[in-house]
Amino acid sequence: MLLQATGTENLSLLVFIITIAATVQFLEMFMEKYLPKLHAAFGIFLPLITVNCVVLAVSLFFVNRQYTFAETAVFALASSLGWMMAIILVAGVREKMMKISNVPRGLAGKGIVFIILGILSLAFMGFAGLSF
Repeated sequence: MLLQATGTENLSLLVFIITIAATVQFLEMFMEKYLPKLHAAFGIFLPLITVNCVVLAVSLFFVNRQYTFAETAVFALASSLGWMMAIILVAGVREKMMKISNVPRGLAGKGIVFIILGILSLAFMGFAGLSF
């Protein structure tokens, strides 16, 4: 109702995902602090709720855009291949960087991955101005 009143219905999937993910994250932190035995019993299944939320959001995305089955299949396959190529590219750059340079201890792990992603995104932004 709030999205309709402000004319931002196109943000509904984003709001859906953020709401579910934030709720699950809060619930997980609450359970870890106040109900550690229950948190340990849930294990990996609590974060899986967020993954299922994303799966539902993707299917709602296709329904909202009224894609045919063939369009949905091509979009899903192409998106999957794009993510796979991106992950392989980042992993390859990170492995090569770890072999040939001394990454500072504070940047090891996620820090260097974010720097790599920033540099790669700048490199790919160069393709935005090309016209064929």
